[in-house]
Amino acid sequence: MKKVFHSFSTGQTSLLDAPSPSVSPGQVLVKTSCSLLSSGTERMLIEFGKANIVEKVRQQPEKFHQALEKIGNDGIIATYDAIKSKLDQPISLGYCNVGTIIKLGENVSDFSIGERVVCNGSHSEVVAIPHHLCAKIPDSVTDESAVFTILASIALQGIRLAKPTLGETFVVSGLGLIGLLACQLLISNGCRVIGIDLDCEKCDLLESLGIPSYNPSIGDAYSWLLDQTSGNGVDGVLIAATSPSNDPVNLAAKACRKRGRIVLIGVTGLDLQRDLFYKKEISFQVSCSYGPGRYDHSYEQLGNDYPIGFVRWTEQRNFQAILQLLSSQSLTTTKLISHRFAIDDVENAYRLLASSEPSLGILLTYSSGIDCDRQTISLASDHVYPSFSASSCSPCLSVIGSGNYASRVLIPNFSKLSAKFHSIASSSGLGPIYVGRKYKFREASTDIHSTIFSNLSNSIVIATRHDSHASLVKQAFAAGKHVFVEKPLCLNSDELNSIISAYSGKQILMVGFNRRFAPLLIELQHQLTRLSGPKAFVYTCNAGAIPADHWTQSPDKGGGRLLGEACHFVDLLRHLAASPIEDLQLLCAADRKPYPDTFSLQLRFANGSIGTVHYFANGNKAFPKERLEVFADSTVLRLDNFRKLKAWGLPGFRTRRRLSQDKGQVACCAAFLKAIEIGGPSPISVAEIFEVQRWLLKAVNK
Repeated sequence: MKKVFHSFSTGQTSLLDAPSPSVSPGQVLVKTSCSLLSSGTERMLIEFGKANIVEKVRQQPEKFHQALEKIGNDGIIATYDAIKSKLDQPISLGYCNVGTIIKLGENVSDFSIGERVVCNGSHSEVVAIPHHLCAKIPDSVTDESAVFTILASIALQGIRLAKPTLGETFVVSGLGLIGLLACQLLISNGCRVIGIDLDCEKCDLLESLGIPSYNPSIGDAYSWLLDQTSGNGVDGVLIAATSPSNDPVNLAAKACRKRGRIVLIGVTGLDLQRDLFYKKEISFQVSCSYGPGRYDHSYEQLGNDYPIGFVRWTEQRNFQAILQLLSSQSLTTTKLISHRFAIDDVENAYRLLASSEPSLGILLTYSSGIDCDRQTISLASDHVYPSFSASSCSPCLSVIGSGNYASRVLIPNFSKLSAKFHSIASSSGLGPIYVGRKYKFREASTDIHSTIFSNLSNSIVIATRHDSHASLVKQAFAAGKHVFVEKPLCLNSDELNSIISAYSGKQILMVGFNRRFAPLLIELQHQLTRLSGPKAFVYTCNAGAIPADHWTQSPDKGGGRLLGEACHFVDLLRHLAASPIEDLQLLCAADRKPYPDTFSLQLRFANGSIGTVHYFANGNKAFPKERLEVFADSTVLRLDNFRKLKAWGLPGFRTRRRLSQDKGQVACCAAFLKAIEIGGPSPISVAEIFEVQRWLLKAVNK
């Protein structure tokens, strides 16, 4: 299928051939008939991509401060590599899509195959969308009218926040697509509407819809608005403009009557003149996209609806309201389409969008002859691949997952080691295409099952969300493949027991506990061999806070940060103690999350050593992230952030320093490849992997 993507690194917008996405539970698969370019959001993304690095920093000063913190912790080289990798990752463009449902995921009962729907899918011939982000299109509404539903819902949500009443006067500032739609919606609410824009052609278009507008040639906008309201001022203002200037907000405040309302739908400067708001007691609010449910993982991804008696207008119900208005012709979009392009001509469409040539609604149209079942495509046909047989001892990797860690850490590290790649697969087609081409995979796929069971690779690298790890590991074992799985191995005891049962002992099993392989950690371990008696370990991780609704915090999806992240440190202490764990106790700080992320772990080992892991999410980012202290035999060793190793009471030892942080990721990958080449054993004892996992699951009662 054809899909539009944009590179923040080069600023280039391109059309590429990608495998059709797979449909997950709660999703529908939609074959696209048309999609609409967003002149505001998409133009901003294109301009950001084309900006040089200095301009990018100016536009995102908060990211600059994050980079400075990362330099302090990880070093300038690691920070530069992370920023470059982040900018290199492409993004999908578009969120106004109309098409026909061709497949239903599990647990979807409110849609049927063959129904026309509007959704927030990207510019792509086939899209997989959560069902709460779709709405059925009435028979009387054409595809070209329905495609405006998403933008109209953005306007509608702003209007709902403004709470207009019959007879009130509202100004809409900014007459792009959302502004023009907002004007019509306010008319439907029984309001008197005035539009404002510096573009005379847009003002003329609004006039052709029977709605008055302010023309810049009239004179001072504030004085003109006062004249229009008999000196009282307007009841409310919707700001749909996109501008770095503060003028739209300040003009809105001047034009409002006492206790007027201002709602920001667009993007403007927010250096507010307090005096204007203070004297009139003006309320100001920023509207969030299409309405309640937006960015709520539970609503959008898990399909948990808000009860209509408590939340009348969710984003999906806003979609439905717009479609009803289109069906009754209370909202018209015919005059809003300025250009049409076939999807094959998408580069010219974006060239137009970025130019000074006048445009409004730019529509992309799609052919009906789409191969929706093509889930695997060949890559880099000009690259000569080495021959491979399934019985070969030479490792050949297929990778499941193309997210941040896979694309920025794991795959680049395997590539540095000249690993052979066969297939890269994930549920979405964009990541596998981009990463697959960059690192010369043979193919990209959204068919994960076929990727695992292909006889053209002998090893599977799993870098997906935590809840899928156990199932994928077992499938890989069933296919007779070696497995490298990012931590955690699994999320509950039943999964662990099933993995143990499926493991034959013939394959290499590796969990991504890379800190074992860090150069300074290996040096520390060597120094410990010179010391006698039990050791006492203190590992402190200043983990930093992440939102409570992040998927890693979900008990079902991520398992919480103890299973997903702190497992690293339990494994490391088990490795350094060189002795089985006899006891592990968890002490958590007060926290409302299902699995708190500020906690301490107390470990006791069979050889008499003890250890403490402090995993704290309530610290400050300016403080170093990780520190390991080891006390033994009148000696203390301290490893700071994998950049500095210092010792007290160890004759002849000189402090070791590294210019940049090395947590052992490359060496970890190298150990996996070498184990396959020489026929084992696993670089980390499989018994230790299972031991550590069982103690962690016991700590969280899973």
